[in-house]
Amino acid sequence: MGYSLWNDKIVKDDEIVIDKEDRGYQFGDGVYEVIKVYNGEMFTAKEHIDRFYESAEKIHLTIPYTKDKLHMLLHELVEANELNTGNLYFQITRGTASRIHHFPGDTVLPVLTGNVKESPRPLENKEKGVKATFVEDIRWLRCDIKSLNLLGAVLAKQQAQEKGCYEAILHRGEIITEGSSTNVFGIKDGILYTHPIDNFILNGITRRVILTCAKEIHLPVKEETFTKAEILQMDEVFVSSTTSEITPVIDIDGVKINHAVIGEWTRKLQTQFETKIPNDFQVLDII
Repeated sequence: MGYSLWNDKIVKDDEIVIDKEDRGYQFGDGVYEVIKVYNGEMFTAKEHIDRFYESAEKIHLTIPYTKDKLHMLLHELVEANELNTGNLYFQITRGTASRIHHFPGDTVLPVLTGNVKESPRPLENKEKGVKATFVEDIRWLRCDIKSLNLLGAVLAKQQAQEKGCYEAILHRGEIITEGSSTNVFGIKDGILYTHPIDNFILNGITRRVILTCAKEIHLPVKEETFTKAEILQMDEVFVSSTTSEITPVIDIDGVKINHAVIGEWTRKLQTQFETKIPNDFQVLDII
């Protein structure tokens, strides 16, 4: 049996009790984060925690712990489970109250929970690339909030899965936004393109690391929109997330990107990304 985070305590998994009227359960009224753990160390923990507080603020939810306290609790959770390589998930809801749509009173306390899962790195997908499919973006208009409400993303990911694809590339009209659980990048004529930060996408933590990597390897970046037609003409396409890292896309709805050959710039970004993560991992063997 493992251990979980429950408010400000680390407890055995079977000790957590979630009330049937928790607003996260009934309304999806809360926010969450996922941190990758490499070699027992949380990767970009500060950035994830900062975004966690930003998302909470955007939905007018006050987290009753300091960032330092939360960081300490998450560290204790990783250590208690002796997690080596895997994912750390944590969320906060607006708490338990009789079911009403508007916010409950100030006496209702938020509920913080977290858990970990051993999970290997996506080395095969990073090396060989994946297939993707276009799906209309039907999500709400505040995708910058990492909300517990994920039904739109779930439906999109299911469509991709049914087509034998790794990811759904979302679009509003003809404009590419992001993936169902990733950010989307294209490279054309030596320039890296990705959707600008606004309410239509989540400002991914891995996305931010990639932009730093691009600067370090002297790859110019343009944060601007591009269309479905334009992404199919890119020299290289990849998606990114905490769990996907930098995953090349070699096929979109049957159209081969660069003849299904992973491009030089994507490989360079993957190599540079490796320098950012904790030690004791072999650098991906780029061929």
